[in-house]
Amino acid sequence: MQLTGNPIHYNVLNVKEDATQEEIRTSYKSALLISHPDKLQKTSETTNSESKFLQIQTAWEILGNVKSRALYDTELQMSRQDDDAVADEIVVDDLMVETGGDVVELFYQCRCGDYFSLDSSELGEMGFELSMKGDKVSLQAHNTADMASIVLPCCSCSLKIRLMISKD
Repeated sequence: MQLTGNPIHYNVLNVKEDATQEEIRTSYKSALLISHPDKLQKTSETTNSESKFLQIQTAWEILGNVKSRALYDTELQMSRQDDDAVADEIVVDDLMVETGGDVVELFYQCRCGDYFSLDSSELGEMGFELSMKGDKVSLQAHNTADMASIVLPCCSCSLKIRLMISKD
């Protein structure tokens, strides 16, 4: 459920971040009625509606539960603070990989000459699964978000980068 400062689930349900649970529930029900695939008749509308319907369901699963909403709000706030300090955004393919025993380490060279790094055990603790096929690395989030990110600090200087992880 890592974020990039964008309140995606609030936008999907068309509510403000300070909305009450009742406002979220009402908006969810309204959005559900409008986008339910069974309500639409045209094939092209059905395909788009199914995607929208799934987004609405995911938003409700997170915002409809008080605990998961609190976690989501905390991560949203933290990601907004991180947005100001990020020097670059990268994707998994930009990383160098080093394997040794049970742990896979991922690196990205910083402008200062040192590296941004993290390993497979850290990723697991954050809720990501690292897999390798040959020399190709892929990361997947355990949640249902379309996009996730991790902010990595340099080992030597104050620069940070954001590692973008797509669901695909």
